[in-house]
Amino acid sequence: MQGFFNEAHNRVLGTVVLVMAGVALASYAFLNIQMVKNSYPMPTNISVTGEGEATAIPDVGQFSFTVAADGATAAEAQEKSGSKINELLSYLKEQGVEEKDIKTQDYNLYPRYKYENAGCMGVWCPPGEQVADGFDVSQTVAVKVRDTAKAGALIAGVGEKGATNISGLTFTVDDTAAVKAEARTDAIADAKVKAEKIAADLGVEIVRMTSFYEMEGYYSPEPYMAKEMEVGMDAGFSGAQMPMGENTTKVEVSVSYEVR
Repeated sequence: MQGFFNEAHNRVLGTVVLVMAGVALASYAFLNIQMVKNSYPMPTNISVTGEGEATAIPDVGQFSFTVAADGATAAEAQEKSGSKINELLSYLKEQGVEEKDIKTQDYNLYPRYKYENAGCMGVWCPPGEQVADGFDVSQTVAVKVRDTAKAGALIAGVGEKGATNISGLTFTVDDTAAVKAEARTDAIADAKVKAEKIAADLGVEIVRMTSFYEMEGYYSPEPYMAKEMEVGMDAGFSGAQMPMGENTTKVEVSVSYEVR
């Protein structure tokens, strides 16, 4: 019996020792964490948003046109359309448009149908019958105009030579990266000025930049009195004036700075 009590006593004593050891380890870990926090406090940051923009006069124009034709057979419709397209492409190249700046956007060939009435029988008229009625073909071509002064003349020229659906004339800047870089520089400078002002108001000093993020830039047309385009066609309509305006690139950045 005495041995039984000794064994129980030892078990209880062992449990108490383990619990006390666990509490001691937990206390030690907690004190270490507090010492680390006190020795290495989390840095304080301020975040600002900077905005910048740059403008540039467009140096590239682009428009598209369509040629449509029909025929009793697919081959006939394609030949009519192809002949007209070839004529227009030759004209564009004669006007100085490079082959790399002429691109087919869309090409469609599809059958055309009509409905023939079978005739009414008394008061009842049966539905018409769908029968083949030839083929339609259309081809849409996009043209990039690097000599923007010729844009009006080229549009008038392709129209005179049978092109239809002439649309989508836009003026853009060819080297958008350079314009965007200029806008980004202004945005970063704007963010820095704002951060320095906030730091001064708070009575702290900027230590270093900790993060940088750039939002996507975008382009928007702004009013601009462009020079009149001089077109030199010998006779007939010389083309409408095509004011280009100017394009504005805007960049927004978010910058964080560590302060102390």
